[in-house]
Amino acid sequence: MAYNDKQIAAQEAASRIKDGMVIGIGSGSTVNEMLRFLAKRIEAEGIRVSGIPSSLKTERLAKELEIPLTTFAVHQKVDIAIDGTDEVDSNLYLIKGGGGSLVREKMVDMVADKFIVIADQSKMVKQLGNVAVPVEIVPYGWQATEKRLEQIGCQTNLRYRNGEIFVSDNQNYIIDCKFNEIKEPARLHESIKRLVGVVETGIFTDMVHETIIVDQGNISVLKVK
Repeated sequence: MAYNDKQIAAQEAASRIKDGMVIGIGSGSTVNEMLRFLAKRIEAEGIRVSGIPSSLKTERLAKELEIPLTTFAVHQKVDIAIDGTDEVDSNLYLIKGGGGSLVREKMVDMVADKFIVIADQSKMVKQLGNVAVPVEIVPYGWQATEKRLEQIGCQTNLRYRNGEIFVSDNQNYIIDCKFNEIKEPARLHESIKRLVGVVETGIFTDMVHETIIVDQGNISVLKVK
């Protein structure tokens, strides 16, 4: 069976998981493929793992695949976190949150001894900003928060799904912020985080240890400089 680039990246990441590990499980289509490969390894090799999912969708799929799960109440650190991304640059900085799980993803990824990002070549960019930056905000007074975000210098869009305001797993709203360019991702993240009403941004800096990029079947592993 021929695998596509997402599946190859997912399989490569699943091969890094060792017996006894606590795994931080990200979210998105590439992570879903990784879970399917992991389930096959559990069945074939009998490896024992415990996963902390970063979204309710991920949790549901893991349960369907009979992958054992745990929580932060039991484990405050994880051995390895595997997640996808919407964009990644040469510094291994990310924009994430297209699926709306950025807060939980960041909470899981930041406590990992090793954080691996998996993606196909289309997610690799020279400079972040081709996609909007998701910003999770509290629903109360969201219009005022949106106005403050606009004053930073972006075009804002409150996220909707199926004709209704999108609500995150944390019962918050998400505003997608499109900037003309993002020259200093870390500084932009800090500027947004300081705004009252903002919970978290989809800018991930200085967190990733490795990125597995697959281009037409060829695997490249990028590591922090």
